Amino acid sequence: MDLINEILNIAAPPFIFFFLCFFLPLFQFLKFSVSILSSIYSEDVAGKVVIITGASSGIGEQLAYEYARRGACLLLAARREQSLRDVAYMCLELGSPDSITVTADVSIVDDCKRIVDSAISHFGRVDHLVNNAGITSISMLEDYEDIIIPASIMDINFWGAIYVTHFAIPHLRKTEGKIIVMSSSAAWLPTPRMSIYNASKAAMIAFYETIRVELGLDIQITIATPGFVESEMTKGKHLAPEGLMNVDVNLRDVQVSASPIVTGQRCAKAIINSACRGDRYVTEPTWYRVLSWWKAFTPELLDWFFSAFYLIKIGDSPFNSLSKMILDLPGLRAMVYPSSVYSPGVKNQVICYSCIACCVLIV
Repeated sequence: MDLINEILNIAAPPFIFFFLCFFLPLFQFLKFSVSILSSIYSEDVAGKVVIITGASSGIGEQLAYEYARRGACLLLAARREQSLRDVAYMCLELGSPDSITVTADVSIVDDCKRIVDSAISHFGRVDHLVNNAGITSISMLEDYEDIIIPASIMDINFWGAIYVTHFAIPHLRKTEGKIIVMSSSAAWLPTPRMSIYNASKAAMIAFYETIRVELGLDIQITIATPGFVESEMTKGKHLAPEGLMNVDVNLRDVQVSASPIVTGQRCAKAIINSACRGDRYVTEPTWYRVLSWWKAFTPELLDWFFSAFYLIKIGDSPFNSLSKMILDLPGLRAMVYPSSVYSPGVKNQVICYSCIACCVLIV
C-alpha cells in the first residue's frame, strides 16, 4: 500500500497538470454552451409549489416575494407567526395563486416533518425546497460562557436544512424538483468571531455536494453562497456569547465594515434565476468568487489580512479595529449600506434567547 501511494504521489501531480492544460478549456467551453441553453430554456415556476424556510424576514422574505411575482404557490415557514402572515399576504398581492404559512422551528424534527406534510396535504406536491432558515453568531470561541450555547447555530443552519430535506426528497423525486440551499461565502472565509457560523455554512456545502451525487439527475441542487445581503443579520442581529439574541450595530460595523451590502431583492432574483437554469452554484455579488481563489492559492495571505483587518485594535475601544475605522470615513457608510440597514441613531436591542423564542427588550 505504501508503495502504491508513493507512486501516486509522483504520478498524480503531472497528470492533473496535463488535464488542466488540455482538457479544462474544452470542459469549460462545453459548460458555457450548456449554460446558454439553460438560460434560454429556464424553468417556469408559475403554478409550482415552493417551500421556503426562514421566510418571515431577510433573504427568505425576498425569495418569497420573487417566487410570488413569478406565479408560484408558496408554503412559508418560520417561527414568527405574525410576520409570516404579513409576508404571505404580500405574496398574494404580488401574484401568488396561493400562499400558506406554517409556524415552525426547523431545529425541531417534528416541525420539519409538519412543514412538508402541510405542503403535501394542501397542494399535493412539492417542486422547490428553499432551505433558508438561519441565525448567526459574532463571538470569539473563548468568549462563550457555555460552549453548548453556539450548538443552536448548527441545529438551525445545518440540521434544520437536513431535516426538511429528508422529508421532502420523496416528493421532490416525483416532480423532478429542485433544492435551493442558502449557504454563504463565509463558508470559505476565515472571518474572526464567525467560526461557528462559518462552520455551519461550510457543512451545508459539503453535505449538499455529497447528496447531489447520491440523488443523481432526480433532484437538482443549487447552492447559494451570497456575500453580505440586506437582512436582520446585516442589521446586527446575532447570538451573543451569553446566549442572548442581540442587535448590536457597532459590532455589525466591525464585521461588515465597508463591504457593500446587496439588497435582498437583487439577491433573491439572482438565486431564483440560477435555480431555474439548473445552476449548481450561485454567488451574489459575483465578485465574492475572487475571495475563494485567494483562499485556494494564498491562504496565508488571506489569514494575515483578516487578522490585521478585524483583530488589531487601534486605541482602547474594542470597536476601534481597522475594519470599523474605514467604515467611519465620512459618507462611506451611507454609500455601502442600504437604507434599511443604515439607521443612524438606532439603539441596541437585546432579545431574550430561550429555545430560539424571541421577546424584544429595548435597552
